[in-house]
Amino acid sequence: MTYDQSTHGEGFMQSTTTHLVRWTTADLAIFEGDRANRYEIIEGELFVTRAPDWKHQAVCINIGTVLKLWSDQSGLGQAAINPGIVFSESDAVIPDVVWASHERLEQLLDRAGHLTAAPELVVEVLSPGKTNEQRDREAKLKLYSVRGVREYWIVNAQSQNVAVYRRENAVLKLVATLYPQDELTSPVLPGFSCLVSQLF
Repeated sequence: MTYDQSTHGEGFMQSTTTHLVRWTTADLAIFEGDRANRYEIIEGELFVTRAPDWKHQAVCINIGTVLKLWSDQSGLGQAAINPGIVFSESDAVIPDVVWASHERLEQLLDRAGHLTAAPELVVEVLSPGKTNEQRDREAKLKLYSVRGVREYWIVNAQSQNVAVYRRENAVLKLVATLYPQDELTSPVLPGFSCLVSQLF
């Protein structure tokens, strides 16, 4: 008997099998009619989370708005809220916000208009709960690092801060934790700046 990680990432559960279930993007068809949950696959493990609440979505819109306004002014790229990224059969996620340059978008989008590789910037807004936080701070951080994301923001709406990870030596590393009075800038977004408080 082995102890397998549960598909919900909630910890460990007893199992009588000797191998882990490896989920693929094809398996997600099972859940197509479910609008109450979000399904993501990281390294073949299925993560199921409740649909985000109002506050979470409001913060996502704020982030998307400041990125869109800057993008419209600079003409350098586009922002999107909740786009799916299908890196592979066993790695498919739905980040809260992404930004990609026009040049990168030409390489990222498949014929159906879905992202198939890493945009320059990915933003995740933490949902309440230890499991959700672990997913964004560990599993997704590792995935985005391996897949080539240049910058990753983890936004905590409850404590109103932004943890900024930047690519250094092929790994995403924490470079700053910013609070409401701090200015958020990025080498990925030349000339972009906003007060962290604008995101909340």
